[in-house]
Amino acid sequence: MPKQVKYGMNFAVGGTGVFDTSTPGPNMTTQIQLFQQLIHDGIYTASDLTNSVALVSVAGNDYSHHLATHASPQGLPLFVASVVNQTSMNLMRIKELGVKKIIVGGLQPLGCLPQVTALSSFQQCNASSNTLVALHNNLLNQAVTKLNQSWSSSFAVLDLYNSFMSVLNHPTTHNIQNQLRPCCVGVNRNYSCGSVDQNNVKMYRVCDDPKSAFFWDLVHPTQAGWHAVYNKLRTMNALEAIQF
Repeated sequence: MPKQVKYGMNFAVGGTGVFDTSTPGPNMTTQIQLFQQLIHDGIYTASDLTNSVALVSVAGNDYSHHLATHASPQGLPLFVASVVNQTSMNLMRIKELGVKKIIVGGLQPLGCLPQVTALSSFQQCNASSNTLVALHNNLLNQAVTKLNQSWSSSFAVLDLYNSFMSVLNHPTTHNIQNQLRPCCVGVNRNYSCGSVDQNNVKMYRVCDDPKSAFFWDLVHPTQAGWHAVYNKLRTMNALEAIQF
């Protein structure tokens, strides 16, 4: 095996989803095809796969794209079911390729992302958005339970929702002072974190202490935020599912 892939490889592309989104890039089905091609080319052997764990991330990009391109949220429950159904088929494909253990992340509380809580001046999460997340996670858990009936305990769901909410509800326990307000923001609504103007002058601000913030920008946690979530997952014994 080439040295550079000995410890694994990432096929995810930022902004993409289970289906196509507004972000140009391969959706999850195509990402799995890229993985399959490496197996076909002999980069990964059957022995490698039987000693491997695959992490499948569904971060909610499908839903933000759907809401942005559909005037009414009326058909959202049906769309959630289709996203979970396709995710389940994707998990099955990865298993059939020979990977021994597959972990899929449940959705984090999308209603607590700063791009949503900005409407309340970063004071409270949006219950409607989190109801959508609950539907997704319930259907995902049911799908994974069904898969495990065919492949004994090969699949597990990583409970990101409850680990996120635990940190957000008890921030000081994790040395987090600003749980909903992002650290990095644009100087006004025309700019975002990392923006520069035509003269390459930065048009964003960064907080004094990123380690005290849970969110880095409007959608991503800081390193400290992820560390707090990881510690919570560990105390929840959620990481035991990854072990062989």
